[in-house]
Amino acid sequence: MPFEPIATTPSAYAYPLLIKQLLHSAKATAGNQEIVYRDHSRYTYRQFLERIGRLANALSGLGIAPGDTVAVMDWDSHRYLEAFFAVPMMGAVLQTVNVRLSPEQILYTLNHAKADIVAVNVEFIPLLAIIKDQLETVKSSSLSATMARR
Repeated sequence: MPFEPIATTPSAYAYPLLIKQLLHSAKATAGNQEIVYRDHSRYTYRQFLERIGRLANALSGLGIAPGDTVAVMDWDSHRYLEAFFAVPMMGAVLQTVNVRLSPEQILYTLNHAKADIVAVNVEFIPLLAIIKDQLETVKSSSLSATMARR
């Protein structure tokens, strides 16, 4: 079935409200403003956009394409914030995994969402190891080392 966009009225706002548009004004007006994550890291909006691009590039290199599902197992951290923007901006679906669930519940959510890849914080590798043989659609969890180093 071909995609047919809804016809807009002449008075409609022409600027699409996409997640990637949220950062345009921050980059233009406050590019050197710092983003601070606890006492762990600090970087500017310009650096943040660069990091988002690198993550999207890494995911693309692992075969993630528009429509694929990327599961993220991480705390509410600077890495999670980067994934929150990078994944949808490349047209993929972001699945946030509740790391406080039991391994069986995490397995169910990953299989139900048909996750293609799991970006996992090094802290959760033992949890993922418990269920890895039962994952039905996950092709890779290769970003664990990348997420841990960043």
